Amino acid sequence: MLYHLLYPLHTEYSFFNVFRYVTFRTASATLSALAISFVFGPWLIRRLRQFQIGQHIRQDGPEAHRSKAGTPTMGGVLILTAIVLPTLLWADLSSAFVWVALGSTVAFGLIGFADDYLKLIRKRSLGLSPRAKLVLQCGCAVVVGLILSSMSSRGVYSTELLFPFFKDLRPELSWWFVPFAMLLLVGASNAVNLTDGLDGLAIGTVLIAAATFTVLTYVTGHAQFSSYLDLIHIPRIWELTIFGGSMVGASLGFLWFNCYPAQLFMGDVGSLSLGSAIGTMALLIKQELLLALVGGVFVLEALSVIVQVASFKFSGRRVFRMAPLHHHFELAGWSEPKIIIRFWILGIMFALASLTTLKLR
Repeated sequence: MLYHLLYPLHTEYSFFNVFRYVTFRTASATLSALAISFVFGPWLIRRLRQFQIGQHIRQDGPEAHRSKAGTPTMGGVLILTAIVLPTLLWADLSSAFVWVALGSTVAFGLIGFADDYLKLIRKRSLGLSPRAKLVLQCGCAVVVGLILSSMSSRGVYSTELLFPFFKDLRPELSWWFVPFAMLLLVGASNAVNLTDGLDGLAIGTVLIAAATFTVLTYVTGHAQFSSYLDLIHIPRIWELTIFGGSMVGASLGFLWFNCYPAQLFMGDVGSLSLGSAIGTMALLIKQELLLALVGGVFVLEALSVIVQVASFKFSGRRVFRMAPLHHHFELAGWSEPKIIIRFWILGIMFALASLTTLKLR
């Protein structure tokens, strides 16, 4: 919005020429998201406490989590606001990529909101049924896949699949792209949701992944950088950098209130929307397979649940003390802050490893 209002003035006032630069607008979006979080965060916490919108702890969870019951939840509303508003303020809204990212994020956020709302109404940690939640997620993801597929037919997007380390391996997914996009978005959103179990764990890891994809988006949109790194150059994709910057700022701002001991939980409205946002960015910049490395912590958390369920179903034995993985380390005696910091370190290691693959092709 500000881009459309102020940049045209650069012909009369040279100062407004700064709005031309995506780096300036990305930094501005990041700071705007931080400001929104800091200004509205305390107010939201007070309102949630006033209406007694607190977290319900699942009965089969770690005993140490009983003390967290009643902590204000649905803080993902703050995250969504801090992502959407700065993006609308600073991005070039004629970019279809920006609207796809915003639409996907908000759609998954609404699913999470419905889940959180039902938990509050029922006063227990059961919201939407797993089947209903999955159907809604798949429906939203299919819509995103169909939109991107139609953009490919117009030549503004590519449904090729890039493989890290193999610059000449670029299979065309064609009609397989839609189910592939569905699996990626549903998997990413649920993986972040599973990681959201300790104070600051999920949002800190999302922050690392969002920062990484913001860098990757800028590189993909830059003709010289993308050519040098053998990436698919997508014109105007760098407007998505502003969306990524907003996510970084929103994550930093929310971490202020969510760090140990948490004053506010994100709820499913936050975790599902953030997972979808990261997955959509990976789809848009053609780094779908790299998402598994950038979000390595999310992958480990999701795999721990899959392995635990499969092992117990077929052999009656548990591989971990409790799944997801962070609960296993809790029951092994690690303190909550130690688990969080060590998982963040792992997240940074995965992010750095993913960036090294750009030239190892």
